[in-house]
Amino acid sequence: MGGVRALVAPFVVPGPSGVAVRDRLKHLTAQDERVLRAIGEHQGALASRDLKVRCTQGLEHGADTWAARKRGLTKVSSSRIAGAITKGTHDQWALARRCQAAHIRSLEAGIRTLRHRLSLPLGAKGTKRAAGGYRSKGEWFRKSRRLADLETRHTAAVTDWRAGRVRVVRGGKHLLNTRHHLAAAGLTEEQWRGRWEAERWFLAADGESGKRFGNETIRVTPTGQVSIKLPAPLAHLANASHGRYTLTGTVAFAHRGVEWADRIEGNRAVGYHIHLDTARGRWYLTASWQRPLVQTIPWDTARAGGVIGVDTNADHFAAYRLDAHGNPVGEPHRFAYDLSGTSHHRDAQIRHTLTRLLHWAHQTGVTGIGIEDLDFSTEKTREKHGRRKGLRQLISGIPTGKLKARLVSMAAEQGLAIIAVDPAHTSMWGGQHWQKPLTTPRRKMSRHDAAGIAIGRRALGHPIRRRTAPPPHDRRDRVRHRTAQTAPGAREREGTRPNGPKTHSCVLARNGAVEPSCPQPETSPGTDGCRPGCCAITTPSDC
Repeated sequence: MGGVRALVAPFVVPGPSGVAVRDRLKHLTAQDERVLRAIGEHQGALASRDLKVRCTQGLEHGADTWAARKRGLTKVSSSRIAGAITKGTHDQWALARRCQAAHIRSLEAGIRTLRHRLSLPLGAKGTKRAAGGYRSKGEWFRKSRRLADLETRHTAAVTDWRAGRVRVVRGGKHLLNTRHHLAAAGLTEEQWRGRWEAERWFLAADGESGKRFGNETIRVTPTGQVSIKLPAPLAHLANASHGRYTLTGTVAFAHRGVEWADRIEGNRAVGYHIHLDTARGRWYLTASWQRPLVQTIPWDTARAGGVIGVDTNADHFAAYRLDAHGNPVGEPHRFAYDLSGTSHHRDAQIRHTLTRLLHWAHQTGVTGIGIEDLDFSTEKTREKHGRRKGLRQLISGIPTGKLKARLVSMAAEQGLAIIAVDPAHTSMWGGQHWQKPLTTPRRKMSRHDAAGIAIGRRALGHPIRRRTAPPPHDRRDRVRHRTAQTAPGAREREGTRPNGPKTHSCVLARNGAVEPSCPQPETSPGTDGCRPGCCAITTPSDC
């Protein structure tokens, strides 16, 4: 029988290193919108051209080629705009490389699974760790063709990886494919074209410390007035000095507005991004800046006041509060969410659910939240789960990456620490050791609630099991306690005596009868330690 793999020790997740806030640009005139569209189209074309050059260079990219690209862009824009475009290009190319590597790993996992199952006899039973053989010859043949297809795709992907060749779509591949399914998306060709062009615009500027209000290209004053440094070909559109265009509308950041105002008044770097929501017809301005690195609180401090164990599921969070000793406190809590619909609806559901969870954690007074360090990158393959399409969709629908990012950033504002634990066997062991003992006529414990307790105990450093095996009766003093909750320095059943008047009693009288205890008189003890007048014994030798 195979043993349990070594579990990864729990750790405190580092807090966020950046902040981003957004506000709507209101009361824009028609001229303002025309200028913003002209700037976005011009700089978007430059960004597309620069990305094409970068993808052509592949692995031959270096500091010299970067400088040459930036000089070429400076002639038709400005030095700061050119720097922002080239930096965005490098980030997009690096993201494409990481996605390419993940795609190769996914293909390799599928190839290994297919090769293993094709090597087994038809109808061979599988195990918990590996699937069995295929059911029929027809299925075996189709899977052999599937294996040949994956091997061909893997060879092409590895060739591209070694050559440094990536495929990037400015505006998004999903939106590009929507062009062929306009009826299903509920869009007309004109609406799709507007979204496509807006996604390919480039209206962003990196912050600069020491410059006025922290940004020289897109400048926002403390009163919310926004002005943009126009590129050289659009300088004739300026309505202010030094080739700048000042928008009619203003912004006011309600969230983190004080922090943002402190930064721009101190001339510290703040980056800005302007984009158009074509579905609503609204313009938005996003401000972002970096925070100084803060040392993560120690694990002992994070678990000192107890934790809340959270089990992540496809439609809800199952949470349970535990004290510092690992004992469940109160009743289980569930925070439901609906991940159907658009991406904006799903994102709003996640934020709302996390807000409710953090508010409850803040009310209970805990210092940390334990959550599984989930990563389904190797669990979503079609070859692993076969016909279970619903299970594959269920696993793919859990927003692991977005959930962790949002939870860490939102918990940092509440002063809570996030403790990540190994997700191995939490649901199985939680249901085995905690579901039945905590089920009462008034409390219905589910497997997910029990998993929350298992996650919380693992975050605290305790074993998941409620009790260890009871020791033999003749070795109770040697094997110590049997409960996992007892601290190492705690006394056994021989505890301290209760507070009260001291008594002295003798067990047997002269005739062998049991005498009751009596309080000690306020007299000096005898020579042998027996007090005069104690019970019916008169001689010290009988004590």
